[in-house]
Amino acid sequence: MSLEMKDMKQAPGDSAFRRDETKGTRWEPTYAGALSFMRRKYSRDLTGVDFAVTGIPFDQATSHRSGTRMGPEAIRRASAENAWGPIWPWNFDPFDTLAVIDYGDCFFDWGAKEKFPETLERHATEILSAGAEMVSLGGDHYITYPLLRAHARKHGPLSLIHFDAHRDVEPDDGGRIDHGTMFNYAVKEGLIDPRRSVQIGIRTVFAGEHTYGFRIVYADEVHDSTAGALADIIKKTVGASKAYLTFDIDCLDPSAAPGTGTPIPGGLTYHQAASIIRRLTDIHFIGMDVVEVSPPYDHAEITASAASALVMEYLCLRAWQRGARAVTNREL
Repeated sequence: MSLEMKDMKQAPGDSAFRRDETKGTRWEPTYAGALSFMRRKYSRDLTGVDFAVTGIPFDQATSHRSGTRMGPEAIRRASAENAWGPIWPWNFDPFDTLAVIDYGDCFFDWGAKEKFPETLERHATEILSAGAEMVSLGGDHYITYPLLRAHARKHGPLSLIHFDAHRDVEPDDGGRIDHGTMFNYAVKEGLIDPRRSVQIGIRTVFAGEHTYGFRIVYADEVHDSTAGALADIIKKTVGASKAYLTFDIDCLDPSAAPGTGTPIPGGLTYHQAASIIRRLTDIHFIGMDVVEVSPPYDHAEITASAASALVMEYLCLRAWQRGARAVTNREL
C-alpha cells in the first residue's frame, strides 16, 4: 500500500453529508454511502469553493432516444469506484489542490420546459457570480447553450473546444432548436467565437449546416494523428482566448460508450480523448460539461465510467494549472 493511501482519512461513511472540509479525499467503500460526485461534500455554500460540480438532468431536447436525464446520477455512481486518491497518470489527488463540492442538480418543472433555459442560466449564474467554476453533468447537449449564455455573460465571447460525433449546427429553419441545432444560436448570439473554436471527432454531416469558421477535426484525422499533434491544433486555434470545454460522450466510439442516444461507429477511444485533454495545459479554461450519457443503453455502466473519468481528467488539468504536481510513488 502506498503511503498516500495509508495517510488518507477513512470516512465514517456518507462523506457527501458528514464531511466538513472541501479539500482532500476520504476513503469509504465504493459499494455504500451517499453518491455525490467523487464523494465530494453536498453543499450550496460556495464560500471558498473553486469548482462546483452540478447535475442537469434534462433530455427534452433529445432528437430520438431519451434517457440522458438519468446521466448525472449514473456519473455520480460511477465516480465512487475511483474516489480514493491520486489519479493516474497525473499521480496526484486534485482535491488536495482544488476545493470542490457537489452542488446538486438544477431543478426545473419538466411540464414547463419552455422555462428551462432561464432556470439553468439562473442556476449557473448563482455559481459563477460566487467566484466558483462549473463542471456540469448532463443531460442532453442542449444544456450547453444556456450554460454558454451564463459563462459568456461573465467572460465575454468564448472559444469552444467541442468533442463530439456531430457538429450540432444542423439547419435551424423556422427557429427549431434541439440538441443538434443549438450551436447555430450560440454563434449568432456571439456567445462563442467560431474562428477561435475547434470541433474534434466529427463523423456526421447534415445538408445545409454551416461551418461558421470552426476548425473541424474529423474522426479520420484524429485516428491518423497523434495526441500531441491534435493538442497543438487546438492550442493554435484557441490561442489566449478563454475556452469552454464541452464533451459529448458520443465522441467516443460505441464500443467505449454505448450508453448514448446517437451512437456513431468510428469514434475515439477513451485513451485518445484523454490523451488530447491532458496536453491542453496552456488553455485558459473557464468551464466544462460532459453530456449525452444515457444509462438505459448501457447495462455495464462503462459510458458513465468514461464520463466520470473525463471530468477527473479536466479537474486534474485544472489542478496542474494551479501548481499540483506528481507525488512520488512510494511503497511500504
